[in-house]
Amino acid sequence: MPDVLISEVGPRDGLQSIDRVMPTEAKKRWIAAEAAAGVREIEVGSFVPPSLLPQMADSAEIVAFARTIPGLNVVALVPNAKGAARAIEAGAHAISIPFSMSETHSLKNVRKSHAQMLEEIATIAGLARAGGVHFAVGLSTAFGCTIEGPVDEAQVVRLAVASAEAGAQEFSLSDTTGYANPAQVRRLVRAVKAEVGADKMTTLHLHNTRGLGLANALAGLDEGITTLDSSLGGLGGCPFAPGASGNIVTEDLVFMLEAMGVDTGIDLDALLAVRSILAEALPGEPLYGFTPDAGLPLGFERKRA
Repeated sequence: MPDVLISEVGPRDGLQSIDRVMPTEAKKRWIAAEAAAGVREIEVGSFVPPSLLPQMADSAEIVAFARTIPGLNVVALVPNAKGAARAIEAGAHAISIPFSMSETHSLKNVRKSHAQMLEEIATIAGLARAGGVHFAVGLSTAFGCTIEGPVDEAQVVRLAVASAEAGAQEFSLSDTTGYANPAQVRRLVRAVKAEVGADKMTTLHLHNTRGLGLANALAGLDEGITTLDSSLGGLGGCPFAPGASGNIVTEDLVFMLEAMGVDTGIDLDALLAVRSILAEALPGEPLYGFTPDAGLPLGFERKRA
């Protein structure tokens, strides 16, 4: 199995799902500590209106800080062209936009139909090209929607192709609601990859709502996925998808991959220590994961970044 890029999304996906606003300085400590542990890519914020998500009001400052960390790929989520322009101006290396495969969810989340979203993607692609910024599209609710129910896989493929034609450089299949199962992950990764190419279909964004997150990650890796999104302590969820709980736990994902002999480049001891920053800044907020409490089996050698 090839080396895997773990993309930490906690500072964006994790924090947007809780009411408490994490202090800016604590966010900086979190990002710096994860980078020091060997995490090479972090989605550090979201350029949404602060009135909607006060947790993301400092995203420009966070991007500027993260840019000072050598070797870190700094990613920001954007909801529309206006947010994309702000993220590019702030200095993000890469931007991504969520494109819900459930039109009901799209209207609820960003107030745009599929046709309107494709127009927005084309506009953002132009901004990204002009700014020299990488542009990815997250195919959210690709495995099902808590509002609409099952999502037709043929529709996911069709919208992925349309997004590629509009200028998307890379895709993530996002299990926004935690509905996915390993067989479905294999099937949909193959189907999208066959139409847009393996160079574009690279990433899985998985939630652990039904406890299948790591199994789904492994299924994706078997199909050639090279990047996995995860969140420290399993923070995360979608505020516009009722019942969607947290992302797969970064610590557990690193443990599983390293135990299998897959090089993540991440120092697990150092990564586990980062949890204390979250516990201090977000007292009472539950942090999930088996790795911190279960210890390591005999014969397992922790990687050093």
